[in-house]
Amino acid sequence: MISQQLNDQITRIGADDDAGMLLRQYWQPAALCDDISFGLPLAVNLLGEHLALVESLKGYKLVKRIVTGNPNAAHMPAAEEITLDEDGRSYPAVIMKGIVFAYLGQGEPPKFPNFDCFRAPDTHVFAFKGLWRCNWLQALEVGIDPAHASFLHRFLEDEDPSKGYGKQFRDTADDTDIPMTKILRDYPRPEILVDETNYGLKITALRHMENELTHVRVTNQIFPQAICIPMSREMTITQWHVPIDNNNCYWYSIFTSFDQPVDKKLMREQRLKEHMLPDYAPIKNAGNNYHYDPDEQAHKTYTGMGLDINVHDQWAVEGMGPIQDRTQEHLGRSDVAIIRYRRILRKAIADLQDRRTDSLLMKDLAAALIKGPLSNDAITKTSEWQQASHAADLVRRKLCPWDASI
Repeated sequence: MISQQLNDQITRIGADDDAGMLLRQYWQPAALCDDISFGLPLAVNLLGEHLALVESLKGYKLVKRIVTGNPNAAHMPAAEEITLDEDGRSYPAVIMKGIVFAYLGQGEPPKFPNFDCFRAPDTHVFAFKGLWRCNWLQALEVGIDPAHASFLHRFLEDEDPSKGYGKQFRDTADDTDIPMTKILRDYPRPEILVDETNYGLKITALRHMENELTHVRVTNQIFPQAICIPMSREMTITQWHVPIDNNNCYWYSIFTSFDQPVDKKLMREQRLKEHMLPDYAPIKNAGNNYHYDPDEQAHKTYTGMGLDINVHDQWAVEGMGPIQDRTQEHLGRSDVAIIRYRRILRKAIADLQDRRTDSLLMKDLAAALIKGPLSNDAITKTSEWQQASHAADLVRRKLCPWDASI
């Protein structure tokens, strides 16, 4: 458990708050390119600020907008209803792989890293987002907990992996015929290793199986508030957890394919079955009990809330309240990545307060040279898991039609 003062420090994102000042040192997803079709100016609520996306001489920028009344945190008024604050500050914005990124900090923004999601061609990436009614930090922390997948995302029936395009855990590991859902279900207590890297954390979950085999799942925390995880053998997800205000956030995801071009139309249709436009609010939510079905819970899924794992995560993080009360938590061995991340976050806040910005992860010029990161699933001999995981990543990179070399 931590003190209330510390919990406030690492969660609150106002311009004068410690975490808020830190997040403003980095590019933040502000809108999907698909959102621009709603018309400009486009309302954007980001880091506690009411903004609008408009065109500029260099492409796009965010400007302050005048808000009347008390709008919902994710409220997106029609373009003709938006009033711009002509005297307010503007922020630079750029488009990267289907997402509009904005920089709300002082000075020069950092360079974008050479991650797979940014260097893959547009044909091989797809971007989407979703609204969660909770603080950004608990949204991030569920993504760096490898153990939760074996419980929260437990499927009691295994779907045909060949029919699961665009859905996480609907695959087999390597060339085996073992569905990912079965691996997660049968081996629920992984050994978790966490390594600090030049981008954040590399998180390795080892599920030791029968016959001296081990399932290796490598995920990553990309500082300050992104994750990169395997969706399948051929696709990864890079996901940012972006504060709207202290009590609400968006997750933004770029799905990156190493092999075939992404079927953007299908993937968007799949996700729009679970979300409502224009604000991408989930159809399943606390107001309708996330469509909980006790019969489904008895026979199909752990939560009884459908097959979309985003809904499972949404229920878990929203159920903690708008801001998780960490003064009452008791972290255990499986929370090692969360513990390490909070230490890095607190150090970064301290470095920023001491004006040691050159000490911040992903802020220096070297960040632009970072490639990858490795994110995959593999089954291997237990004695060879380290080499095998790396080799599996190199194989798909070598066969990739775009330059995915590392």
